[in-house]
Amino acid sequence: MKFETLGKYIITRELGKGGSGTVYLCHDPYHKRDVALKLYASDVGFSKEQQRVRKRLFFNEAHLAGMLQHPNILPIYDAGEEEGKCYVVMEYVRGGKPLTAFCQPQNLLPVRKIVEIVFKCAKALDYAHRKGVVHRDIKPSNILMTAEGDVRIVDFGIAQNAVADLTPMSGLVGSPSYMAPEQVREDKVTNQTDIYALGVLMYELLTGKRPYYGENLSALVHQVLNSTPIPVHRLRAEVPEILEFIVDKAMQKDPAKRYRTALELSVALTGAFNDLGRMAREVAEQERFNMVRRLSFFKEFSYPEVWEVLNASKWETHDKGESIIVEGEMDESFFIIVSGEVVVTKGGKTLGKLVEGDCFGEMGYLNKTMRTATVTSDKGVAVMRVNSTLIEQASLPCQLRFHKVFLRTLIERLTRTSERVVKEDR
Repeated sequence: MKFETLGKYIITRELGKGGSGTVYLCHDPYHKRDVALKLYASDVGFSKEQQRVRKRLFFNEAHLAGMLQHPNILPIYDAGEEEGKCYVVMEYVRGGKPLTAFCQPQNLLPVRKIVEIVFKCAKALDYAHRKGVVHRDIKPSNILMTAEGDVRIVDFGIAQNAVADLTPMSGLVGSPSYMAPEQVREDKVTNQTDIYALGVLMYELLTGKRPYYGENLSALVHQVLNSTPIPVHRLRAEVPEILEFIVDKAMQKDPAKRYRTALELSVALTGAFNDLGRMAREVAEQERFNMVRRLSFFKEFSYPEVWEVLNASKWETHDKGESIIVEGEMDESFFIIVSGEVVVTKGGKTLGKLVEGDCFGEMGYLNKTMRTATVTSDKGVAVMRVNSTLIEQASLPCQLRFHKVFLRTLIERLTRTSERVVKEDR
């Protein structure tokens, strides 16, 4: 590129190149901000029909400048033409990545994050649809993820605007892998065409594969019109049934069987998101149960009793060097070490270490007196914090079992302390 400015924008460097033009990082000296400027390719070497299409892409995006203002749609600040060079100016997303970066099997996002992304896209598209705009080219490369994990839909160049008095684009418009059947047939496109593409996007983000492949365009179109994709759960077993249902419904070949609106899709995703949260909590609770039941403290407890103690305690993690109890403080909690080690000190002197399955804090639990020693995490530790108020909410058999083991542990601790004192006196 020979020129250093375009309009009022100072060109810094090239960011990327696509079929419709080149994107540059520029500086806007008037608003004192960096922007992304897309310079449409010159007409040299293109047929008249290709020139018409490229001009239409520019006018489409220029028309949308300032029209679509949504937190998940990349804002268009300006559009212009200078010496035959057409350009649009957009927000520069520093550190942004297209979702194509997360469509590889080795680099897939967590299921819950994918639901969040598609939910935001659905809300943004619902907003655009209400403005009369159908995107028509939803795909991973047209959605940016910011450094903070938010998303922006980009490139409304081939959008269909029901309220704009512009000549429609003819021919197969869009990216075939993400086109709905009505789009590849060149039938009328609607907001449900975007919903289909969102379903394909979700399928690819979840599995790392596109639902349809073909050696050429004709084979791909045949797949889109006639084939059924591999079920999501066969490619990623952790995907819950409710989410697979949502993907399947969004990708129905018959628009009448899809979600009617992007808002309806977003509501369904909200339900899936809540279910995933519940499932994550259940998995975490089961993992904690599996860790706790193997501890020596709980070897006489039945499984239901282990669950009762878990529900009557607080799970805590402490980093290396973090104090769990402090000498001289009042605290009535009793602790069971689930994993890791702690160091016990008194008056600055190390008394010893406690490991997985050991307990501490018994005297404070019994007498509600000041702590006589400090207990510090050695290399990171997970503990169960138990207090009498919570234990009293457990069943009577569980309380009896707990206090029996608790007292035996206390007696063993006192016995070891007495033996150590006797040895020190000799």
